[in-house]
Amino acid sequence: QSLPQQKLLTWLSVLECVEVFAEMGTARVWGEMGRWTIIVLIQLAKAILRLLLLLWYKGGIQTSPPIVPLNREQQQPLHPQDIEDSSLGKDQTYVGKRSSRVVRSLQNTPSLQSRHWGSPQQREESQSRRAEEMNQPPTPLGLQETIAESIYITRPLLHLLSLGVWGQRSWKPWLLSAVLDISSLSLLSDLKDLNRRERAELRRRTMLLLYYLLRSPFYDRYSEGRILLLLRLLADYVPGVGFVTRKWVPLLYPHFCWVEKNQG
Repeated sequence: QSLPQQKLLTWLSVLECVEVFAEMGTARVWGEMGRWTIIVLIQLAKAILRLLLLLWYKGGIQTSPPIVPLNREQQQPLHPQDIEDSSLGKDQTYVGKRSSRVVRSLQNTPSLQSRHWGSPQQREESQSRRAEEMNQPPTPLGLQETIAESIYITRPLLHLLSLGVWGQRSWKPWLLSAVLDISSLSLLSDLKDLNRRERAELRRRTMLLLYYLLRSPFYDRYSEGRILLLLRLLADYVPGVGFVTRKWVPLLYPHFCWVEKNQG
């Protein structure tokens, strides 16, 4: 990746990390109007950055988070003693005669800080496989796939626009957002030879469709009552669950207190 592309990914990651804090802080200081203003600005900035990565830098299917978190255990280099023993041709492992289990020999045990629970060969293989996955180029997208990714990128802006036109209680923003998500996934389903990160991203987007059951107005009219009923059944008939639901669930579902008071 070029340096400008890395900077765009970094700024995109920063926006995704601070957007919730910025929304809550703005709502606390400037009220509801300020909250919606900062939401629109952040989503607009994210869409611009993602479109630049998609159309200008040919970034392919963009994952979330944009920058993969560093796995320090897998990125930790081998112990110097292991490298020295490998260069000298020393046997770093011992194979049990009866169990055939491969273990590290006691003479080559590293310090406690750099110790791991696998053989040197397994660790070298995992590091090389990890490096190969990280260095895989993005899958080239055709016109159909580029349109599908563009739909996914601009969907939050279209959703916000529909909320401003039809209001938060209307079904039209909910339906529009769902149709755009499903359309994007359908157009991307024909893409073959995806790398591991891209396949995981498509699975994540598919699972996120379940969140539509928890979004208004579907949640207000259908999901809320069923969720509260399930929580009440768990609290009444499953030992130990009632303590959790009655203490912590009201923080997430304020109406649960009302149900407990009037039906308990």
